[in-house]
Amino acid sequence: MSSGSYDYFQFVQQWPPTNCKVRGKPCSKPRPLQYFTIHGLWPSNYSNPTMPSNCNGLKFEDRKVYPQLRSKLKRSWPDVESGNDTKFWESEWNKHGTCSEQILNQIQYFERSHEMWNSFNITHILKNASIVPSATQTWKYSDIVSAIKAVTKRTPALRCKNNPTQPKGQAKTQLLHEVVFCYGYRALKQIDCNQTAGCWNQVDILYQ
Repeated sequence: MSSGSYDYFQFVQQWPPTNCKVRGKPCSKPRPLQYFTIHGLWPSNYSNPTMPSNCNGLKFEDRKVYPQLRSKLKRSWPDVESGNDTKFWESEWNKHGTCSEQILNQIQYFERSHEMWNSFNITHILKNASIVPSATQTWKYSDIVSAIKAVTKRTPALRCKNNPTQPKGQAKTQLLHEVVFCYGYRALKQIDCNQTAGCWNQVDILYQ
């Protein structure tokens, strides 16, 4: 169990088609959502961004996800793989939310995450920069980061996955999976992300 000391937050949004392509079995919905959805809000440390996790704190209570919040989260934070939204929220709160409970209680944690998702629509930002899902077109890491930074004024981090349908003999590609925004200790002020280890260098990115 971790004590829950952290430096900043990673607000992680995922591209559902990539989730469904790499998970090894079909998603619950045959056609995944075509917009970025929340994966989680993760208290993180600069020395080890995967920590803290599973802290001692109040466990998830479903009743605290009041009806209006639930309808918002079903849009911004759905379980795109198995379709069990509440179970997804529970696992994210118990693993990550408990570690920043001194700043955000459970209701605030989910409300703030939805606000972050609402404040910058990554799908629209990319579309306005003529970066749209394509079966064949590829992008450089810097193309995608620059388009987002032009709007948010802060540097995001990208995470990619191996392309499971990589054609033999063609140049290696990777799939855009997640876009990370970073926020300060109180989850109010967006800051630059300083991580770089989310995609492979010099490998073109597919956004499908």
